[in-house]
Amino acid sequence: MHAVEPLVRRSLHDELVDRLREIMVEGDLDAGQKVPERELCQRLGVSRTPMREALKVLAADGLITLIPNRGAVVKQLTRAELEDLFPVMGALEALSGELACNCITDSEVLQVERVHNRMIGHYEQADLPGYFQCNREIHEYILEAARNQTLSRQYHSLAIRLRRARYMANISPARWSKAVEEHEEMLGALKARDGRHLAGILKQHLAGKFDAVLTQMDGSIVTP
Repeated sequence: MHAVEPLVRRSLHDELVDRLREIMVEGDLDAGQKVPERELCQRLGVSRTPMREALKVLAADGLITLIPNRGAVVKQLTRAELEDLFPVMGALEALSGELACNCITDSEVLQVERVHNRMIGHYEQADLPGYFQCNREIHEYILEAARNQTLSRQYHSLAIRLRRARYMANISPARWSKAVEEHEEMLGALKARDGRHLAGILKQHLAGKFDAVLTQMDGSIVTP
């Protein structure tokens, strides 16, 4: 497992939950592996009580499974789960794009463009973690511009599990190049305030991720 820096406390619970999500989502622990509570407590500088409270949140997120008298285990993704999650997330992405085009300001579009340009730089340097970070920021900016709290809550509840699927898959050069092309289209549609076009691209973009995950994660996905 990668080294984890001690926590700098804002709200202990919220910070701990965020850090544990990063650990689970970015694949530091394998599916089916027992969560090393004691080790994580030591590395993050917290006691067992807040750790267990935070793990309850991750269980609700669908990232881990709590087993009585055995602790927590990293949840395995199933094909059935992904087949359920991706279409719903695609619909939420499409709606966020459509609503964003009605509400987004010029300064917000400019901010998206800045992050997009940084993302392209990471792509050209083959920096996948940096690319993923900018990618996520862009989708978050679009979601925020939609100005819909109900949509935002539903989006975030699903996004965490899908992020784990993305991190566990090895993106192919061809898919990565196609994803960049789709992001160029997204930016163009956002600038034009073309909600219908942006909605379609966002849905297509997620469908591409879904195909890549199913193709490249056969060793990680448990087929029911």
